[in-house]
Amino acid sequence: MNIKEEIKVIAARRGTTLKKICELLSEKTGKYYSYNNIANKIHRDTIRFNEVQQIFEILDYEICYKDLRT
Repeated sequence: MNIKEEIKVIAARRGTTLKKICELLSEKTGKYYSYNNIANKIHRDTIRFNEVQQIFEILDYEICYKDLRT
């Protein structure tokens, strides 16, 4: 599953939309995030990791790392 699908699935579980997430992201960071801007970044795979982290925080999720060699 790619990041676009992950965000869509988790947003649906939370009963929200990408548009609402963008509004909350703008409030959280003080930087304006439009729906089109974020949707295009996700579509083109140019979204930054810290933006993804902030989106997951808004959705009350965290990104976890697992060492696959153990």
